[in-house]
Amino acid sequence: MPTRSTDLVSGLYVFGAIHVNVKGVCTNTVPVCAYRGAGRPEAGYLLERLVDAAARELGMAPDKIRRINFVPPSAMPYTSPTKLLLDSGEFETIMDLCMETSDWASFNKRRRQTEREGKLRGIGMATYTVRCGGGFPETASIEFKDDHVELVMGNQEYGTGLLTAYKQVVSDQLGIDADKIDVIMGDTDRTPAGLTGGSRALAVGGAALYEASQSIVKKGTQLASHLLEVGAQDIVFDDGAFSVPGTDLRVDLMEVAKAARDPAKLPAGMEPGLDTTHTRVPPAQTFPNGCHIVEVEIDPNIGATAIDRYTIVDDFGRTINPLMLEGQVHGGIVQGIGQALLEHAVYDNDSGQLLSGSFMDYAMPRAGDIPNFAFSTHNVPTKGNPLGVKGAGEAGAVGAPPAVINAIVDALNRRAGARHIDMPATPRRVWEALQGAH
Repeated sequence: MPTRSTDLVSGLYVFGAIHVNVKGVCTNTVPVCAYRGAGRPEAGYLLERLVDAAARELGMAPDKIRRINFVPPSAMPYTSPTKLLLDSGEFETIMDLCMETSDWASFNKRRRQTEREGKLRGIGMATYTVRCGGGFPETASIEFKDDHVELVMGNQEYGTGLLTAYKQVVSDQLGIDADKIDVIMGDTDRTPAGLTGGSRALAVGGAALYEASQSIVKKGTQLASHLLEVGAQDIVFDDGAFSVPGTDLRVDLMEVAKAARDPAKLPAGMEPGLDTTHTRVPPAQTFPNGCHIVEVEIDPNIGATAIDRYTIVDDFGRTINPLMLEGQVHGGIVQGIGQALLEHAVYDNDSGQLLSGSFMDYAMPRAGDIPNFAFSTHNVPTKGNPLGVKGAGEAGAVGAPPAVINAIVDALNRRAGARHIDMPATPRRVWEALQGAH
C-alpha cells in the first residue's frame, strides 16, 4: 500500500517507492513489482489492530468482540456498507475451530510456565476477509492434438503451481491423464491477453477451463451419438469416454476428437473440431477468509521475540490441490512474519537514498525465524464460479502481520502496560517498549 512520510527534509515526500518533491519532480526511484498482498496486509493489519485495541478498552476478550461483529451465515448473501456482496462464509465457525486447534483455552497455563522461566508469553488472533477473483476476464483454449491436449492460457506461471492446477481441472473434467496435457503460456503468437496475480487464477482462468471442458463434453456427446448411432440422451460421459450404459457401445474422447477433424464423419451442420475457446467474465468477486492465532515468547532482557505456535484455519471455497494450497499459505505467512518482525526499508533523511539496499542490511526471514504451522481448512464453496474456489495466494500474508503483533502487544501489555508497537517489532523496539513502560 502506498505510504506517505514526512521524515525527509526540504518538503520531500515518499509515496511508495517513489520520491517526489513539492514541485512534482521525481528525485529518486527504486525498482517495484507485484508483491503478494498489494495493500491487503496493511488494510487487514490496521483493522485487526483496531479491533484488538477496542477489545482491550472495553475489557472484552479478543474473540468476543469479533464474534458479535461477524456476519452470520444466515445473513448471506450479505451486502457490506461499501457495497461488496459476500455470498458465503462461516466466520465464527472458523474462529472457533482455530481456537480449538491452538488450544486457546489452556493458554494461561502455558503463560505461567513461561513466566517461571523468566520470559513473557503472548497470544494474538486475527480474522480476515479479502476480495479477489473479479474484474479482468480470462480466456482459455483447449486444443486437441494427435495424442495430447494443449491448454492455451493468457496468464502466466511464476511459481504458483498454475501448470499443475490447470491440468488437474481439465483432467478431472475430461478424463485425460495429466501427462497428456500441456499448458501453453507466454507465447504471444498463440496466447490471449491475461492478468497474472491477484489470487484469481483458478477462480477465473480455472473457471474458463471448466466451462470450455463442459462445451467439449456437450459437442462430443452429439458426435459420439452420431458415431455410435444412438440418441444423444442415451450417451453418458465418464472417465474420458462416451458410452451407452448397459451395452458395449463406447468411444474414447480422443477418438471423438480425431473424428471431429474429419468432415466425412460429422453429422450435418456440425462444425469440424472439438477445439474450444471460452472467455470467462467473472460476475462477482470471491471472498476467502480465515483466522490466524499466534503465540510468542519474548526474552525481556534483549527484546527477542520467538514464535512458539502458529495456527491457521482458512476458507478457500474448494481445494483443488491440497499440497500446493498449503505451500501458498506457508509462503504468505512467512512473508507476513517478515513484515511483522524483521523487514524494514530505511531511507537516508537528507538524500532519500535507500540504505537497506541489500540482504546484508534488509532482514529477510530465515528458517530459524519460522515455526511449524498447524494449517487446516473449513471450506464453504462460493457461488461466484463453477469450481466454487476462492483466492488463496495472498491470504497468509494478510492474516500474519496483525496476528503476530497482537500476540506481542498481549505479552507487553501484561508486563509493562504497553498498548502498541510498530512493525517491524525488532528486538530493539520490543526492549524499548518494555523499558519505556517501566
